[in-house]
Amino acid sequence: MELVHSGKVRDVYADDGELILVASDRVSVYDVVLPTPVPGKGKILTQLSLWWFEQLADVAPNHVISEDVPAEWAGRAIRCRRLDMFPVEFIARGYLAGLGLEEYEKQGTVSGVPLPPGLVEGSRLPEPIFTPTTKATTGHDEFITFDDVVGEIGAETAERLRDLTLEVYDRGAALARERGIIIADTKLEFGRDLDGTVVLADEVLTPDSSRFWPADSWTPGRPQHSLDKQFVRDWSASVTDWDRTPPGPPIPDDVVAATQARYTEVYERITGSSWRP
Repeated sequence: MELVHSGKVRDVYADDGELILVASDRVSVYDVVLPTPVPGKGKILTQLSLWWFEQLADVAPNHVISEDVPAEWAGRAIRCRRLDMFPVEFIARGYLAGLGLEEYEKQGTVSGVPLPPGLVEGSRLPEPIFTPTTKATTGHDEFITFDDVVGEIGAETAERLRDLTLEVYDRGAALARERGIIIADTKLEFGRDLDGTVVLADEVLTPDSSRFWPADSWTPGRPQHSLDKQFVRDWSASVTDWDRTPPGPPIPDDVVAATQARYTEVYERITGSSWRP
């Protein structure tokens, strides 16, 4: 098999006209891959994505073919269709946090979407909003507006993908809320297959691509207890001698263990199944 792409967390191999998407245990923060893996992370991301793809099958087709992959990747890889990927990160936000909060505090909008005054960290938005970003190959993603997406992919496709992004978020957020989890925001990727069909791809509603908060401890006006990668971001921000450029600092054992526990908890609470590494 040919390695066609090695990303911060995933590696993509070509195999007989299909792709194998392999999730590693690598962790990236601020677009820097840290030197310490989180054991089992790749399997949780893959298995939770597969669970969500099944739940969302009536919302959008997905790229999954099977879990027929080489034995050394079992559990953390999927065989999938080749797609022509859209050059946009499709993001839905139901709560104000992270870069969305920073953008709001600067100008009262996120990706050109005006928001009411007086919102604070963790505020629930009046309704979920579509806040796309660039898909940077180097450097950082940047907020863009819906009109920018129209300029990239055309009005009809942009409207379809905006609506799909919000529908996936709404469906996922409602299901997770029933299980005591708030999905504050999520990042999705879409592509087109050979027939031109829009297809949901990559990962979906995982702790790497979403913010998960326990609903019973949600309190606007302060940082929330995170069950996602934000925990590692918060730790890395406390490393005073790191300037967010490579190489990143090693992750302490207790932070690795706490990250594993958070990823496992969100998998088990959302799926209702015990995690078996």
